[in-house]
Amino acid sequence: MKLTEMPREALVRFHAEMLEEYRRCQAKGLKLDMSRGKPGKKQLDLSNALLSLPTEDACVCDGIDARNYGTMDGLPSCRAFFADVLGVKKEEVFAAGSASLTLMYGVIAKAFTHGLLHSEKPWCKLDSVKFLCPVPGYDRHFTICQSFGIEMINIPMTADGPDMDLVEEAVKDPAVKGIWCVPKYSNPEGIIYSDETIARLASLKPAASDFTIMWDNAYCVHEFAGEFIPFKDMLTECRNAGSPDMVIEFASTSKITFPGAGISCFACSEANMAYMKKLLNAECISFDKVNQLRHVQFLKDKEGVLAHMKKHAVLMKPKFDTVIELLDREIAPLGFASYHRPTGGYFVSLNTMAGCARRTHQLMKEAGVVMTNAGATFPYGKDPDDANLRIAPSFPPLAELQEAMQVLCVCLKLAAAEKLLG
Repeated sequence: MKLTEMPREALVRFHAEMLEEYRRCQAKGLKLDMSRGKPGKKQLDLSNALLSLPTEDACVCDGIDARNYGTMDGLPSCRAFFADVLGVKKEEVFAAGSASLTLMYGVIAKAFTHGLLHSEKPWCKLDSVKFLCPVPGYDRHFTICQSFGIEMINIPMTADGPDMDLVEEAVKDPAVKGIWCVPKYSNPEGIIYSDETIARLASLKPAASDFTIMWDNAYCVHEFAGEFIPFKDMLTECRNAGSPDMVIEFASTSKITFPGAGISCFACSEANMAYMKKLLNAECISFDKVNQLRHVQFLKDKEGVLAHMKKHAVLMKPKFDTVIELLDREIAPLGFASYHRPTGGYFVSLNTMAGCARRTHQLMKEAGVVMTNAGATFPYGKDPDDANLRIAPSFPPLAELQEAMQVLCVCLKLAAAEKLLG
């Protein structure tokens, strides 16, 4: 029987049963963590060969000694590597350090201090700066905006990506300076933007001359079920639509090799590249080229990356299967929650009964299981329905994940029963 259809007497009994189960969970004294989308130890072990690269006699690449200063935009071989993976031109790639998040923050920071290529003035001199934020979305994108005082506008996600009717209307406001996008296996819903959505994004005619699509292609090769799904090159799409400078793309090896010691890049039009390099020249002499070199030697090219990601998939799929199997068995028959069934990426997005996400999160914490904060997938941490929870299955060992998911199912049911009983 659906939870919302239970007679009150049955619901009271159900609540009592869940409360008893919950107390048993608490009595276990658990200390489990599925709060962030971090690779597990076995995934990290897949890249241990990096630790012995490069060898002493192999530090020169492209005629450049990777150990020395210079080559600010990265080793040519590393730029070519990212160009191969992303389907762009080498001249459009800037290879950098370990974190694409640092690059994203840097773009917004430079927009405020200097302005972007087509800015009339630095954003710090504007009365209002706004950004479009597809929701549920990535909390760190929202944190960047909040740190600069940027007003964030919620754009609901559909099965094809952000609601483009709302996006096209919103960009008529000249204060709207950009949109965050995770186009493949979006965080947290695992949605792949449709060709139509991508075409409409590339064809936007914003009122702001410096409107920027922040194209965070974090999960571009991260299938864990099925074969690799190709994706559109947004730089080419924007160029063909007559707005070559409207997009800056970001990617990294954070969930391919070592998150704390990977390589990252941004890709953009050559005009944008010349402008960004001029600004970056005052900031750095070069990024870690030795690490760029070892990654090129280890992964080699797109084919090598896809082969490596197959090894990740072997470890990831059983974890996602566990999450879905438990939700299917314990939650779906009760009809009060919905969830996505991703085939790639790092998260499962779950929507429980409205008004129950924070309570569920609290119950989980008190039972010894750490999750991403309820509301984190919305700007300012404010989920208007208090419904969305992000499940991150990758980090815990499978046995711990199964235990954590069993606790989550109990907490979901208990919070929903409490809500219905008032």
